Amino acid sequence: MDLLWAPWRLKYVQSTGKRGCFLCEAASSKEDLKNLLLYRGQYGFIILNKYPYNNGHLMVAPYRHISDFLELSKDEIYNLSELIKLSLRILNAAYRPHGFNIGMNLGSVAGAGLAAHLHIHIVPRWRGDTNFMPVISDTKVIPESLIDAYNKLKRKLEEVG
Repeated sequence: MDLLWAPWRLKYVQSTGKRGCFLCEAASSKEDLKNLLLYRGQYGFIILNKYPYNNGHLMVAPYRHISDFLELSKDEIYNLSELIKLSLRILNAAYRPHGFNIGMNLGSVAGAGLAAHLHIHIVPRWRGDTNFMPVISDTKVIPESLIDAYNKLKRKLEEVG
């Protein structure tokens, strides 16, 4: 079995539970740039991950603070699906990745850093996007700042959205 080591995410994992729900806080705030909230849909929103696995790592979340996928309404599921499609369009336009990882971790034992508010991860992937840095120096290289990524994706959203 292969293992994916992500020690750079320890800071995030240790910070969860120490304050309110960052997704609810971002959605209720009007400071989209500060919260990296990229787009607001009818039932959910797109937000940049502050602790990304790769450049452009987005999350799609419902506005409702729920943890159980089975509690989503049909309208919420449809809207979240549309937000995933929009995320893929803007990520393709901005970064031209070779592929994507899309998924949810439902429950803390499944790896959810924020188990109380379900969210869908969309991670752009490129051939060879892993290298020696995480293994040798316990460091993940993200070559673009979150603000630069936000601005780039916001521009692409205006073009393709």
